[in-house]
Amino acid sequence: MAWLQIQFLSSSLMRNTSFNVILPADGFPGMPPRPTPFKTLYLLHGFIGTSTDWILNAQLTDLSEQYNLAIVLPSGENSFYVDGASSTSQFSKYVGDELVAFTRKILPLSDKRDDTLIGGLSMGGYGALYNGLKYHKTFGHIVALSSAIITGTDALTASDEPNAMGTNRAFYETVFGDLAKLPSSDKNLNILADRVLSEPHEPLDLYFACGDTDFLIEPNRAFAKYLTETAFPHTYEEGPGSHEWTFWNTYLRRGLERVLPPPPSFGFPFAAPK
Repeated sequence: MAWLQIQFLSSSLMRNTSFNVILPADGFPGMPPRPTPFKTLYLLHGFIGTSTDWILNAQLTDLSEQYNLAIVLPSGENSFYVDGASSTSQFSKYVGDELVAFTRKILPLSDKRDDTLIGGLSMGGYGALYNGLKYHKTFGHIVALSSAIITGTDALTASDEPNAMGTNRAFYETVFGDLAKLPSSDKNLNILADRVLSEPHEPLDLYFACGDTDFLIEPNRAFAKYLTETAFPHTYEEGPGSHEWTFWNTYLRRGLERVLPPPPSFGFPFAAPK
């Protein structure tokens, strides 16, 4: 496994920014090299998180090695991965367009849609759903976990006083703009899903999951219900757990193994003892 940290000047964010990349490494001398270009997962962190959260808390090395998968880990700050009002906060354009193009340019990544996945947890789960739907011509698969689908609940009813997470109405206005217009904007995932259905498009594999005791369970259920009612193809799962890494590790793997059959083993070259 190779772990890279790359810094570059982002035109979407109008500043230098960095991201992490995990690449599967070749095996021992004499073993066949890994096939390239790599399938790629753009994996988004949660609120008040960083691009290293997944590295520190998840089994990304195993996933990268097992599925011959490159994993790109950008920093989204607290943007919900949408384009903000400021010219320095175009995080949707950054994740869905610029970052994909830049990483494909400098790394041995596949440019095929079916080889390009986007995923995330909590705020990053919303970001994966939002940008996976918005840039459905780029991403062929979405894996969203415990998604913070708050555009129809928390954001609209937010108080002027900060809550336990430190967010308030002013914060949501900074991220999403005029909250009165939010239900009819594309930041409402229902609107975005309708838009995708109305356009000619290749099949989009949409998978999302939430723990049965997660505080975000109800908006995830509501989105799944809406997708079912509108005949939008998707897979939604619930399982034991809350807003925690045990759940995210389990269901990230479940989401990936549906569409990424493991390649032939590139493991340790010694025979198992008899």
